Amino acid sequence: MRLRGGDSCSELAQIKEFSEWILKVGDGEAGDPNDGEVELYLPNDILIQHTRDLIASIVDAIYPSLENQLSNPEYLQERAILAPTHEIVDLVNDYVLSRIDATEKIYFSSDEVSKDESNIGVRDLYTTEFLNSIKCSGLPNHELKLKVGAIVMLLRNIDQSRGLCNGTRLIVIDLGSHVIRATVLSGSHKGDKVHIARITLTPSDSIKFPVQFDRSQFPVVVCFTMTINKSQGQSLAYVGLYLPRSVFTHGQLYVAISRVISKKGLKVLIYDNDKRVSNRTNNVVYKEVFEKL
Repeated sequence: MRLRGGDSCSELAQIKEFSEWILKVGDGEAGDPNDGEVELYLPNDILIQHTRDLIASIVDAIYPSLENQLSNPEYLQERAILAPTHEIVDLVNDYVLSRIDATEKIYFSSDEVSKDESNIGVRDLYTTEFLNSIKCSGLPNHELKLKVGAIVMLLRNIDQSRGLCNGTRLIVIDLGSHVIRATVLSGSHKGDKVHIARITLTPSDSIKFPVQFDRSQFPVVVCFTMTINKSQGQSLAYVGLYLPRSVFTHGQLYVAISRVISKKGLKVLIYDNDKRVSNRTNNVVYKEVFEKL
């Protein structure tokens, strides 16, 4: 449904072939029989196969001439790099941010143990330094590095009437001490100038942490690269899939390759533990999931 139609018979045939391959990946029918985890060989024409600097190669493939395009919302809106884990995403985002010729501003969060009844008796056991070190999905880091021109993504619903929802992408246009000004990148409010203030956030999955805590921080994360899971629902013209480690959950590879609107817009960089470029990766599909639907 996401793939765009072509004008010629050959283009339509290519789209049909690509869409059928995507569905086979999602159904666990691509490559060897799959009911769990299987190694899948990817087509050569979507692979980045020759590289010296791995991160630079995937960034250049998806964001060519980035430094000259930071004022072009259309260019930024239609591109993203996807990766399986937050650690990999942070590495790539830090690299892209370093290439932007602008002054970097660092915002530090204020973290404290929540004044919740469940925390009575343990509030003094956890230092501020420990709370600052916590990183988790859906929560901005204690140290948030930003530059004018950077793409960011909202991590909370702020004002749905203005399109400021969890997952909304924006371009930073000004960095103040107490507020961030940004331009909405997509949706019905595309082009709107908005102000983002600090808010108090509590991790949604408190089971993972020994104590409930609150973090006061801007609810955004740099988003030239995002996790595969966070990309669900996105339709993009250019998608880079960066796999220094394989996907690890059911349907994750399918979600990644199905974000793109044409085969020519998909580029994949895979490498093994020895940092050698590869043409194969894991595809995780549990057939029993479909049987329960």
